[in-house]
Amino acid sequence: MTAAGRLLSVLDAFAPGRSTLTLSEISRRAGLSLTTAHRLAGELVNWGALERDADGRYRIGLHLLELAALAPRGLELRELAQPFLEDLFHSTRAHVHLAVRDGAEVVYVETIRARGAVTVLSRLGQRWPLHATGTGLVLLAFAGHELQEHVLARPLKRYTHRTVTDPRVLRRTLAEVRRTGIAVAEEQLTLEGVAVAAPIRGPGDEVVAALGLVVHMNECEPRALVPVMTAAARGISRALGAPSAKGYGGAVKGR
Repeated sequence: MTAAGRLLSVLDAFAPGRSTLTLSEISRRAGLSLTTAHRLAGELVNWGALERDADGRYRIGLHLLELAALAPRGLELRELAQPFLEDLFHSTRAHVHLAVRDGAEVVYVETIRARGAVTVLSRLGQRWPLHATGTGLVLLAFAGHELQEHVLARPLKRYTHRTVTDPRVLRRTLAEVRRTGIAVAEEQLTLEGVAVAAPIRGPGDEVVAALGLVVHMNECEPRALVPVMTAAARGISRALGAPSAKGYGGAVKGR
C-alpha cells in the first residue's frame, strides 16, 4: 500500500456508527500496525483531518468539512437545493432525501426527517446500493450503459422480501424509470416504507442528483406525491442551470 493509501485507510476506518475510534480500532479497521496507525493519525491531527478528544479517541476534523464544501456535488448542491427541500418537506411532511451517485452506490448529501413518520435507515453521508432505494434507481436508470451492466451482473443484496434482486426485473424497472422520469420503490429497503424519487439535472441536462420522498405505504398513494416532488426537482434543476428547466418557476405547492 502506498503512503497516500495508508493515510486514506485511516480516514476510511470512520463510518456511520463509528464516528469516534480508539487508536487500536483504527489500526484494526485500516489493517495497519499500531505504530503506523499512531504515526499517521498524528499527521492527520496536525493537518486537521482528525481531532483527538480528552479520552484519546479520534474523530473526523473540521478541515475535511471545509474541503467538502468545495465539492460541486456536496455542500454547493445542498445550498442550492435547500429552499426547495424545505418547501417540499413542509408541503408533504414526508422524509426528504437529496442524493448523488458515487460508483455503484447512492450517497445522501442531505436529509430532512419527518417526526412520527415511517422508519428510514438513510442518513446524511450514508451509502446504499443503487438498486435498493428510490433515489438510487433514478441515478442508476440515467447512468451510463456500462455501469448499469456492471450492477446487473453482480449479486443484488436483499434487504426485505420485496427488494428487487432479479436482474431481469431490475432491467425492466430501470426502463420504466427512464420512460416516466419517476422511481417508486415499495418496501425495498425497509418494510412499510415507500420511496418516490425524481432526477435532478445539471447545466448540460445530465442527471447529477436525485430527489426522494419516503412515506408509510398506508399513509397516501405514492403517485399523489409525484407532482409536488417533480416540481421541486425541476426547481433545483433550474437553479443548477439545466436548460430543460429554464422558464420554470419551481414553486412547491402543498397537497
